[in-house]
Amino acid sequence: MPAVSSYSILFYGSPEGYQTNRAQIQLSDTAGKVLAWIRFNDPAMVFEADTNDGGIIKMHLPSTMFQSVVDVLRNESPLNVYFAAGRGFLGTAGEPVGEGE
Repeated sequence: MPAVSSYSILFYGSPEGYQTNRAQIQLSDTAGKVLAWIRFNDPAMVFEADTNDGGIIKMHLPSTMFQSVVDVLRNESPLNVYFAAGRGFLGTAGEPVGEGE
């Protein structure tokens, strides 16, 4: 499971967004290799299926989850991203209970 070490954010303007997406977070490893794109869609937009295309995971979430994902990226470590059962996953590794922020 690749570890996420950096991220960048891109917002798409216009009522339609870009390629059915409103915003994107790119996740990379320590060497700068792209691991995943988490793409966010507004309710009226078409949601594409999650894929693993050439080793880059494309994960799709509702726009309402954007702030929660950014909070996890800012406050949690280590983070992993992977693809299984036709879905993208972003999560923390095991953390002690009561560790705090």
